[in-house]
Amino acid sequence: MKKVIVIGAGPAGMMAAMTAGKENEVILLDGNNRLGKKLYITGKGRCNVTNAKDISEFFDFIPGNPQFLYSALYTYTNEDTMKFFEEEGIKLKVERGGRVFPQSDKSSDIIRGLSNGLKKANVKILLENKVTDIIMNEKKVKAVVVNGKQKIEGDYFIIATGGASYPATGSRGEGQVFAEKMGHKIVDLKPSLVPMDIEEDWVKELMGLSLRNVNVKIKRDKKTVYENQGEMLFTHFGVTGPLILSGSRFIRGNHKYTLTIDLKPALDEVALDKRLQKDFQGALNKAFKNSLDALLPQKIIPIIIKLSGIDENKKVNEITKVERRTLVTLLKNLTMTISGLRPIDQAIVTSGGVSVKEIDPSTMKSKIIENVSFAGEVIDVDAFTGGYNVQIALATGFLAGSNI
Repeated sequence: MKKVIVIGAGPAGMMAAMTAGKENEVILLDGNNRLGKKLYITGKGRCNVTNAKDISEFFDFIPGNPQFLYSALYTYTNEDTMKFFEEEGIKLKVERGGRVFPQSDKSSDIIRGLSNGLKKANVKILLENKVTDIIMNEKKVKAVVVNGKQKIEGDYFIIATGGASYPATGSRGEGQVFAEKMGHKIVDLKPSLVPMDIEEDWVKELMGLSLRNVNVKIKRDKKTVYENQGEMLFTHFGVTGPLILSGSRFIRGNHKYTLTIDLKPALDEVALDKRLQKDFQGALNKAFKNSLDALLPQKIIPIIIKLSGIDENKKVNEITKVERRTLVTLLKNLTMTISGLRPIDQAIVTSGGVSVKEIDPSTMKSKIIENVSFAGEVIDVDAFTGGYNVQIALATGFLAGSNI
């Protein structure tokens, strides 16, 4: 029986600890005062724990080294995740896009399920025990230093410290620092799944407006690099929401990027023009500013009017065919300039981390240090929103814990 030290009590660390605990003495260390602090806030506090799509489809939603994850995701699948929680008495539900949530809409239920698994595996949990250093002996880790003073020795070490996003939850990139000390190559940490700053001032007037079923395109120098349909939200600095967060993964370097929203993707330009004519027909004597209520959310109407260049007080029956066509084009192509991404501490997920070239994909073992494995976001893997990142954490944690 080995003494296994797991660093980080997020989903990857908890799964690694409970899996390793079946045959080993396991200590789970975390600097926070509770388990799964970042899990509490995922999915707006509801915890999107996995996705119900066929596991073969997952790789289309993983832009960061999907091939590295084949073994992990096929060994511990989304079905295994759902079965685990249901066996712990946590009922799940599937929402739009295959996203899986606890039926209660409470992330605390997911954490309770993982906590039960740790108890069953007799894992010793030491919270408020932040690993501040590692002690090496040739090509092995001998011990970790906790809270800057106490030494905890072990036979095997699993690093599951997360990325560098949401530092308030404890993800500050320390695991990558430890890995670098061991001699591992670290791929630069960048924000992935992060809100965007927008240049145009009128965006601030839309703060708080949520748009559903819109189509979004991100273009780099006129070439489309991302396109998807779903939900987004305007903020005081720009835009966020599932569509935007996923799109942010495609913004790299100092290129000029634009964001274009199709407010009515279900209608092509001809159908939208007919719809407008119908709406206008019922409002012929109204001012233009009072004619769009049935078509658009109230908050965006003044902005659309301003950008259309049509006098807001102009009577609807005086609007020309050319003006109407201009309006149609605008509704299908509301374009703004992306001035940048928000800082990494506002990212949901970190891109970058320990190079996958130096980790065995079938075991999560280091190829450099003989008694170390990695799991979760500390590795250079990342996915879009939709439950994929938590599934990756659980699957890599399972491999790390079961291959000691």
